Amino acid sequence: MACLLETPIRMSVLSEVTASSRHYVDRLFDPDPQKVLQGVIDMKNAVIGNNKQKANLIVLGAVPRLLYLLQQETSSTELKTECAVVLGSLAMGTENNVKSLLDCHIIPALLQGLLSQDLKFIEACLRCLRTIFTSPVTPEELLYTDATVIPHLMALLGRSRYTQEYICQIFSHCCKAPDHQTILFNHGAVQNIAHLLTSVSYKIKKLRLREVKCFAQDHTSNKHQNQVRMQALKCFSVLAFENPQVSMTLVNVLVDGELLPQIFVKMLQRDKPIEMQLTSAKCLTYMCRAGAIRTDDNCIVLKTLPCLVRMCSKERLLEERVEGAETLAYLIEPDVELQRIASITDHLIAMLADYFKYPSSVSAITDIKRLDHDLKHAHELRQAAFKLYASLGANDEDIRKKIIETENMMDRIVNGLSESSIKVRLAAVRCLHSLSRSVQQLRTSFQDHAVWKPLMKVLQNAPDEILVVASSMLCNLLLEFSPSKEPILESGAIELLCGLTQSENPALRVNGIWALMNMAFQAEQKIKADILRSLSTEQLFQLLSDSDLNVLMKTLGLLRNLLSTRPHIDKIMSTHGKQIMQAVTLILEGEHNIEVEEQTLCILANIADGTTAKELIMSNDDILQKIKYYMGHSHVKLQLAAMFCISNLVWNEEEGSQERQDKLRDIGIVDILHKLSQSPDTNLCDKAKTALQQYLA
Repeated sequence: MACLLETPIRMSVLSEVTASSRHYVDRLFDPDPQKVLQGVIDMKNAVIGNNKQKANLIVLGAVPRLLYLLQQETSSTELKTECAVVLGSLAMGTENNVKSLLDCHIIPALLQGLLSQDLKFIEACLRCLRTIFTSPVTPEELLYTDATVIPHLMALLGRSRYTQEYICQIFSHCCKAPDHQTILFNHGAVQNIAHLLTSVSYKIKKLRLREVKCFAQDHTSNKHQNQVRMQALKCFSVLAFENPQVSMTLVNVLVDGELLPQIFVKMLQRDKPIEMQLTSAKCLTYMCRAGAIRTDDNCIVLKTLPCLVRMCSKERLLEERVEGAETLAYLIEPDVELQRIASITDHLIAMLADYFKYPSSVSAITDIKRLDHDLKHAHELRQAAFKLYASLGANDEDIRKKIIETENMMDRIVNGLSESSIKVRLAAVRCLHSLSRSVQQLRTSFQDHAVWKPLMKVLQNAPDEILVVASSMLCNLLLEFSPSKEPILESGAIELLCGLTQSENPALRVNGIWALMNMAFQAEQKIKADILRSLSTEQLFQLLSDSDLNVLMKTLGLLRNLLSTRPHIDKIMSTHGKQIMQAVTLILEGEHNIEVEEQTLCILANIADGTTAKELIMSNDDILQKIKYYMGHSHVKLQLAAMFCISNLVWNEEEGSQERQDKLRDIGIVDILHKLSQSPDTNLCDKAKTALQQYLA
């Protein structure tokens, strides 16, 4: 019988809610303004904490009517304020609620409301705007569409502690790109927000007795000061991120006689709220990375770094541990000394191992909802740990060794390569890439765990951001001394890498050709032939014409490695000689820097070392004239490279040397050799004298 009653009860409740919701909407259309006001107030009380009620009201069309009342000149200020409060409450529901509000063009209506003279109405509009802009579904560009909005918000900052808090929140959530930073900076964000860090300065308007009581009951002075300070801090962190202009300005700003960095350091103290410590550390980190604070400054070494390490301890909440580890990884990423200091601070390397065990079966977490949340978000901890391990091991061999020797670490990283979360996979690849810079680890741990297998799997159909890091790591695994080189070759790496060289992403083209260059170093003839066949002459010319200098340099490096050892040189030039000579001519006749020209001349020197291949140079008058030109160049590097070509061509112990010497004499090479034998550069002088001796022998 209980089962028979279940359906009627549910239908009854549903119809009751729908009827109730319709009643609220109908009251918004009452001709009596007082009844409309009371209806809005009742609606406000009904939707608080009730997502089902919010959704019903949105479906029933409450939003357009509320916006109409909010914008009507005939509406009382109290009614407008209550409408803004209800709209803010609706926005605090689901993301679909926010989308519905955006579809009704709520943002322009609320921004228009900020032109009012009534502070309570302004605060209600700002509170609603804050809620909408902090939603992930709201495009931050909507804040910047009208050029008058930002300066007006700056002007409103001083009206009350609420305007300060909400506007700072809006700024910090809508500052996602360099052009956003520039707009806010140019409208005085630094100067307008700086003083909020030390005091809450706002003009106190006349408050009704009810408001004064509410303020006294709900907020202590210290609490609202901290709220405003926190939002100001967050503003500075997003403004300073990867922005040298803002960071260099911040470092010199004075507030109540103190420099901003000194204020940030005070906010790192252990007695401050954790969120404040973390955000201050982020501000100092971003200023340091932007070059405004030295990496050896005490505020970084003795304050910021230790604070971030503290945030990684298991006593902290999951979000705090993630943010602490990721910020620390960013701080130490380019600086080997900071990496060394961090690695010995509070047993950080061992501490990070706990990130993979969280939450443990003996966790101190008693809140079931919190435990469920942490279980669902534990992958964020693994991602943060991989990032920090990658930064720690970026340069120092001893640190890499400690990381790899941490319990089950290689297994954890390898497992990370196959996680469902793209962010975890990317962080795991970055970590492996960092560790792969160690010759010893490539020969031991990487071989023991057959790291190349999951890596090759990652390289199949991965997003570009993962492909870039994974292919960088593959470059290291293909170095001549790596035991992984042979199995990688056997698994079809040549075709994969040749495919990368055709990518639209310059970083992938660089990595593809770089890995092929490493693969070709001291390789067997078959491997070199396979590379040339898979790459194709057409693609080789494409790469030599690439607009990215790194692609061009690595392609020249590949050619140089392919054309090494005499039998290989002769074999390759017998089948691809015409195309390679065309490629060399293409480079030498173009406008290129010294490094490109030097690499190209080195390729010619290698060709000149072949037994039969050197005839391709001797029969090409244009190339001979180019070599002669570079022998007289003003740059010693290019002169030396050209001298290697001549030395290989005139070497008298090889067949046909006399004819080659005679031809080179006829075009004036010997005269240049005599001049170079007097060069103040020792290397150049010795090379010229050695070449002349070949003529005398």
